[in-house]
Amino acid sequence: MMNDLFAPWRDAWMLHLDDDLVVVDKPVGVSTHAPDPARRDDVVSRLKTFWARRDGVAESAVYLGVHQRLDRDTSGVLLFARRKEANKAIADAFEGRAAKKRYLAVVSPAPRTEGGTLDDLLVPADDGKMQVVTTNPRKPAPKGAQRAITRWSLVSRHGNRALVALEPETGRTHQLRVQLAAMGTPIEGDPLYGKGDAPRLMLHAASLTLPHPNTGRTVTFTAETPKELLAWAKGEGDPRTLDERLLAAADQRWDLARDPDTTAFRLAHDGDGFAATPIDVYDDWALVHCYDAVLDDALTGALLVGGLRGVYVKYRPKQGNTVVDTRKEALAPKHAVSGEDAPESFSVREHGLRYEVRLGDGLSTGIFLDQRENRRRVRELAKGQRVLNLFAYTGAFTVAAAAGGAAQTVTVDVSATVIAWAQRNLALNELTDARHSFVTSDVFPWMEAARARKQVFDLVLLDPPSYATTRDSRFSAASDYPKLAALAMALVAPGGRLLACTNHHEIARLKFRRWLYESARAAGREVTQAKDLPTPIDFPPAPDGHAHLKSVLVTLK
Repeated sequence: MMNDLFAPWRDAWMLHLDDDLVVVDKPVGVSTHAPDPARRDDVVSRLKTFWARRDGVAESAVYLGVHQRLDRDTSGVLLFARRKEANKAIADAFEGRAAKKRYLAVVSPAPRTEGGTLDDLLVPADDGKMQVVTTNPRKPAPKGAQRAITRWSLVSRHGNRALVALEPETGRTHQLRVQLAAMGTPIEGDPLYGKGDAPRLMLHAASLTLPHPNTGRTVTFTAETPKELLAWAKGEGDPRTLDERLLAAADQRWDLARDPDTTAFRLAHDGDGFAATPIDVYDDWALVHCYDAVLDDALTGALLVGGLRGVYVKYRPKQGNTVVDTRKEALAPKHAVSGEDAPESFSVREHGLRYEVRLGDGLSTGIFLDQRENRRRVRELAKGQRVLNLFAYTGAFTVAAAAGGAAQTVTVDVSATVIAWAQRNLALNELTDARHSFVTSDVFPWMEAARARKQVFDLVLLDPPSYATTRDSRFSAASDYPKLAALAMALVAPGGRLLACTNHHEIARLKFRRWLYESARAAGREVTQAKDLPTPIDFPPAPDGHAHLKSVLVTLK
């Protein structure tokens, strides 16, 4: 699928290759080494896959010695050893500070001086961040504090922004990012330590100089400065072409595209520079969502060239509460706008489970792709549990719970059409039996009746639409979610869990968490844990750092 769009490695990333070293220009959004063993989208794994395929050997036969790391969202020069005999000389160069690294960064506000040396003590803070600590004779350095030294110089100043060069003498976690923020000039595009409105973290590893492990001669490797970094420094927009942005998005989803057990995912999202036209993949077809935007023929052409068989489009209003006829042909054409049509209905796979989708049947397709990892979590939690799926739509959560061995599932939605679809999804996965029941009803009165019956569940799934209108009621997540969550919590058994989700753009994560605690108090329940769940890797946050989907797993006493 899409062999031209997804590749384990691209020639443009290779800077140098010899018997001892491989030096690459690491792209943004790709980790140096996978933090999760289940993922294979890091530089090390992708290089091994590329060489193994090229040379016809097992990946385990490909050796790479890791001596440095770059943050996932930092681009630039990254070096590995190609053979074990080279490791000692490389390690000695880094540990003895014979290896010299130079970075470029766009900062704002622009520094007032031309350069200097930053010498700080760093300690871990909350949420994986680091922080600078101050010391004095009366306040010794806290235990575990590490010294960070960075020399910096001004390259150019452009109004309130500046391009600076950085030469770290130490290698601490987030060193450059936290030191510049502490100086009052945070790096642009850094949601952790600064402002997040740039299209990426504006930090690039420009060069690396060190003695060659074989010859001992000093060698320097450089990576060209990304044009989006230079443009941002000058106050210009993203200069990348559509093809460049699309390939960059695809490169961050290589691991998804290579997984035969998952054939539906988001190819391009807000954080990839596609806020007006996010793109989904359903097996061999693409679906472009146009939010008050005109579909670009160049985009559909690029998707077809990339290996997709056809492209569908959904024209969506930017304001989710805008009332539209979701099945209107002008908004949701029944046929592909480019390439060939998909079957009227077909199944996609997600973590090995099958779900029916329809690409030409209104604005919805039958599955919400942003909930993929939450469905995996539900599957892991469901064994022996009584599970309630509210606002169930086509029952994707129910399928995951049933596949995980739920003792009972109850699926509730106001639409008889989607309830029938949910039943078909269970049948697709051979999960139909008496343990799984379906209810066509408005969720609010059904919950009231269930509470009166003293009916409880071990796991309640709550993912309502941002706006909904039925014959008897209207719902807006922005105003009605706390009441809804309180009703749902009343149906959670002691020690049970509520998975609460919303993708309403006006509901920030902290506000959402606060609501859930308020809902618990209104329901007379005590929260023992409220765990924020990360969004899938194919739904990166917009540059402002706000996540598309907010999900909290609440455990009630």
